[in-house]
Amino acid sequence: MLPSARGMNVLLLRPVPRNERFGLGPFFRIEPLGMAYVAAALEAQGHRVTMADLRFTRGVKHYLSTTRPTVVGIACMHALEYGDALALVQEVRRLSPRVSIIVGGHSAAAYPRPFFDAAVDAIVIDDGERAMPAAVAAIERGEALSSVPGLVVRTGDGFVQVPSPSEQYDLDAVPLPSREHVRPWRHQYACLAHRPAWLVETARGCPFRCSFCSVWQMYDRGFRERGIGAVVEDFASVGDQIFVADDLFWNHTPRSRALAEAILARGLRKQWVLVQSRVDTVARNPELLAAWRPFAREFDVFFGFEAPTDDGLRGLAKDTTVDRMREGIAIARELGFGVTGNFVVNPAWTEHDFERLWDFVAEQKLFQAGFTILTPLPGTAYYEEKRAALCAVEWSQFDMHHLLWEPRLGVERFFELYCETWRRSVLNLRGQKGWRDWLRDVQLKNAWFLLKALRRSQHLMRPAHYIGEHRLGPAGQEPGALAGALAHAESM
Repeated sequence: MLPSARGMNVLLLRPVPRNERFGLGPFFRIEPLGMAYVAAALEAQGHRVTMADLRFTRGVKHYLSTTRPTVVGIACMHALEYGDALALVQEVRRLSPRVSIIVGGHSAAAYPRPFFDAAVDAIVIDDGERAMPAAVAAIERGEALSSVPGLVVRTGDGFVQVPSPSEQYDLDAVPLPSREHVRPWRHQYACLAHRPAWLVETARGCPFRCSFCSVWQMYDRGFRERGIGAVVEDFASVGDQIFVADDLFWNHTPRSRALAEAILARGLRKQWVLVQSRVDTVARNPELLAAWRPFAREFDVFFGFEAPTDDGLRGLAKDTTVDRMREGIAIARELGFGVTGNFVVNPAWTEHDFERLWDFVAEQKLFQAGFTILTPLPGTAYYEEKRAALCAVEWSQFDMHHLLWEPRLGVERFFELYCETWRRSVLNLRGQKGWRDWLRDVQLKNAWFLLKALRRSQHLMRPAHYIGEHRLGPAGQEPGALAGALAHAESM
């Protein structure tokens, strides 16, 4: 596509999520990297882009009045943000009735149905770097959005899906994101006690098939990699504290080794790096991890542990074993990597299941692990399987720390044991690591941020905090529809 002769004003918005109260949300405030890639793609076509992360900026009214956009793109990255993103859509429509509103992001693409609303013009279900410029070009030419592949479009007959292009999108079509858009609030982005943190993507997708995950289902188990040259330039352009966004790091061994060699040949060294991988991937590739270790002074690996038993792993289609987990953990530690990760707590668990989790955590000394409640994410086969049983009232309950149906042990006992699980973690300030211990490990400039996050995390230890928010409605209704019905009933 040739660059636009005139270009259009495009405003990209990252909504404010209302629910980041539970889990590790207070510790992870990540830059909207996907929007920065979309911005780069639009700018390459001659469009004028403004990006606003509304978590840290002035309100949307300010940006609409100052940029006067023709197109507004709104991101919905997580299922818990459906309601927030839709509320922002409606506010934009009220303030600027004539703009074209396009919704994108991972959750919107994985499951667009919550955005089937009269205020939405289209939903991106393809890679945003390809679909969004094509949509803006169509609007500029006065063409219908129904001519643009990779969209779900509002028509007179309802929302209609336009097939995505048959050819796979080349991630190197946009080699580097437009990070300058988030420069004013860069200091707000954090991972744990590391701030400012930078987000880098080297690959997209996952070939595995964990039942609860929407990534592999959206990409049909595909896995694409950015070119080594572009990745090296990206690492060179960012700061010293990096979270690699890849869902599966070290997946492709020859390419991963070549990337490590290119990074080290460039002389790049970072203070802290966090990557996400699988324990069996690590267990198979100790030499590859050794090649990567010099890249960062502190190098952490986040594992999806998911379950402490082979039965539990099979139930989640994890395609590994507990013995393989032990092997991967041992190799990572022997090579000097920090080990953290997450377990999934099933509402069907008995007290014995909780005890087995505690035993495994103690055995492997996984005190930095997190614990989330099994949540069928929209866009997965598991969500369709469980839809008739789901009782959530709001999309914000899909934060993986709310129950979406009644647990086997009853609500009170379940949360007592769930909170006991968190009390065994490093986040419990009455446990092995107190306030002063945390502050010894953090830079002075980040101390206040860490203290606030730690204070909020203490809710994880208190059953009353969960029980006070526990609310379920009739089974089988989607949260948006049920919330609307409840609001209508309350207004009568």
